[in-house]
Amino acid sequence: MPDARRALEEEIAGLRRQVEEQRVAAEAQQRQLERYAADLRETFKAERSRAQALSRSYMDTVRALSNAVEARDAYTGKHAERVAAYGLEIAQVVGLSVAGHPEIEFGFLLHDVGKVAIPDAILYKPEPLSDDERRLMERHTVIGWEILRDIDFLGEAKQVVRSHHERWDGEGYPDGLAREQIPLAARVFSVADTLDALTTTRPYRLASPLGEGRKIISGAAGGQFDPAVVEAFGRIPDATLETIRREVG
Repeated sequence: MPDARRALEEEIAGLRRQVEEQRVAAEAQQRQLERYAADLRETFKAERSRAQALSRSYMDTVRALSNAVEARDAYTGKHAERVAAYGLEIAQVVGLSVAGHPEIEFGFLLHDVGKVAIPDAILYKPEPLSDDERRLMERHTVIGWEILRDIDFLGEAKQVVRSHHERWDGEGYPDGLAREQIPLAARVFSVADTLDALTTTRPYRLASPLGEGRKIISGAAGGQFDPAVVEAFGRIPDATLETIRREVG
């Protein structure tokens, strides 16, 4: 019996050693996993910081280009920034994702970048343009697209620049696109652009009240504008639009 007891005690001791070894190994593995997790968190934070810095750099570049265009056409008074703000509001109501696609805002800001190639005599002409002058002015959409087309990070922005003067009924330019052929961001932008044009004073006319601008845009639904975008625009409170106009200047 003593030998049997001793053998049992040795077996139990061996099992305890195995359990302890497994516990130590498990703790070591847990510490290793925690180190891996910490390393991953630090890597993620560093990558996110770099991505945010790159995004800020992209936005700074876009704003610099936008400001360069507006410096040639100063009477519009921050037109690009106002239109971008209006456009982002409409885009949210339409359901166009903005947070995940910053290039949409880039397109709104850079819509008239092609005007850098338009002669001052045409750009600043107070009288109506001749047919030839108007055709040249209309080239700014294609010129802008050509300026931006090899800049990869702009993505859909390039389509906004090219297509923001297309019309729902197919009578726009430069490609005569119609209905859903026109990129949604460009359809949204065209409403925002018209709103700003109507409600700001230009050398050739005074600003219209917001209510009058709404009526004109509503009346052009199905012709110049996508009816769904006009309907979404109609759901934005006047106070929101007035705040943009006041704060952006």
